[in-house]
Amino acid sequence: MVGPGRRRVTLGVLAVVLTAAVSLTVWARAGARGDHCGAVRERADARAALVTGSGPEVLVIGDSYAVGAGLRPDQSWPVRLPGRVRVDGFSGSGFSAAASGCGDVSYAVRARSALRPGTALVVVEGGLNDYDQPIAALAAGFDRLMGVLEDRPVLVVGPPPAPERPAGTVRAVDAELARLAAAHATPYLSLVGVELTYQRDRLHPDAAGQRVFGEAVADRVRALGVPGV
Repeated sequence: MVGPGRRRVTLGVLAVVLTAAVSLTVWARAGARGDHCGAVRERADARAALVTGSGPEVLVIGDSYAVGAGLRPDQSWPVRLPGRVRVDGFSGSGFSAAASGCGDVSYAVRARSALRPGTALVVVEGGLNDYDQPIAALAAGFDRLMGVLEDRPVLVVGPPPAPERPAGTVRAVDAELARLAAAHATPYLSLVGVELTYQRDRLHPDAAGQRVFGEAVADRVRALGVPGV
């Protein structure tokens, strides 16, 4: 039989162990989040270092599709575009300020530092990471972005029907982006009807899917008639 004194000591030790375990769990989660965001930033930087083509500058602002998640940077869709193409991509980001778990890395925030005086065209691609955000947040982020881009030529490219995302939600985001683009007199390319092939995660296009995506955007860019692009 365990006496009252022994019981108090045992319970005290148990409390210390549980407190330490909870602290380690919280620390591990915080560290994992930091490591994840750091890795995302490294991939973003690696993609930004790859500049393709020649001629007037085309800036792509996007998400993991623009980065080429799961593939080599030179397999990502922006390499298909005409012009001298720079990419500011950040996996998990979107139009909405809270789309990413890595803080506000929304398109409007990143556009401020990504733009250059000589940028001839901005291609903004995304929407899949806004699927669980309020429509008001999507609209607010879009409006902020347009305010940063001002009078530059812009093409907005909407989300494709990735199997991992609810089809109805993707269509709702596409419809809202189309509405917002029209309100800003900005060309919009809907890709809800495009057939892509995907990696095993059913979210990111494989190399062939990236090629189809890039060719669709490139065709629309050429149709815009931006001088030199």
